[in-house]
Amino acid sequence: MHFLSARSWRWQFAVVLLGAATAAGAEPFAYVPNEKSGTISIIDTATDKVVGDIEVGVKPRGLAVSPDGKLIYVSDQRRSALHIVDVAKRAVIGDVELGDSPEGVGISPDGKWVAAAVEDSNSVALVDTGSRKVVENVRVSGKNPEHAVFSPDGKWIYVSAEEGSGVDVIDAATRKPVALIPVGKRPRGIAFAPDGKIAYVACEEAAEVFAIDVAKRAPLGSVKIGKAATGVVVHPDGKRLFVSDGKSGAVFVIDTATNKVTGSIEVGKRPWNMAITPDGRKLYVANGRSGSVSVIDVAASRKLLDIPVGELPWGVVIH
Repeated sequence: MHFLSARSWRWQFAVVLLGAATAAGAEPFAYVPNEKSGTISIIDTATDKVVGDIEVGVKPRGLAVSPDGKLIYVSDQRRSALHIVDVAKRAVIGDVELGDSPEGVGISPDGKWVAAAVEDSNSVALVDTGSRKVVENVRVSGKNPEHAVFSPDGKWIYVSAEEGSGVDVIDAATRKPVALIPVGKRPRGIAFAPDGKIAYVACEEAAEVFAIDVAKRAPLGSVKIGKAATGVVVHPDGKRLFVSDGKSGAVFVIDTATNKVTGSIEVGKRPWNMAITPDGRKLYVANGRSGSVSVIDVAASRKLLDIPVGELPWGVVIH
């Protein structure tokens, strides 16, 4: 008779618990791609503990989760690929070749399309999630594109680029670029208001967050923050905006009605991309140089704790 070791038994038991919790619709999970570790850390947002890690490629960066929560799409900068991960199995089940140095990944609201920013070709690769193939490579104006984000209605894809001062807009239906909206220098993180009417863009070197009128495709104004605006998240109620400052190690809070900074919260070193829970109660911040994720109590505007993850966490996605 074969007996499992205590370590193996605990691991399998943890997988069963995670699958049961997911199926039962428990608290959402936070998924964190760790660039140097080649893993995705899974955090249970109910307990704020890491409940597992998924080995995935060499240098995972951008990450998106399918609407049903069953699949994770993650770009691998070193392998020039999009890995498809089965959440229940905690394993890569497929790959799509993207081109050299892919970064940010976005998924359409209906889950039918994944958009991946590909640095070396200055393009966005559009992947059909049904066929798992790239159907179009859309060239953008900015060099070294970093993020490709779908609007809430799925009609537009906003693209930021490290070497540029504008945001490219792609028509998702025609797969053609339709506008270049001027913002500050080195745009990075992008987030939309819940109603999709305004897009917010964090511009690192300008240390500003720009608001864009989606219908008019024009900037509405900007707000200065700290030293380097990197990531951006909008609260589900649309009343607050959170912006990470990669140089000062803090997250700034902006009132969207007044466009004023109302406070800042210290986190770890090199805070990058972030995500907020659907109920808006907690914000999770990836701290690249600290190897951790900071958890912020949104109502109290204070850090609750730092969760150790892998090396060089690039961002957070919650589902």
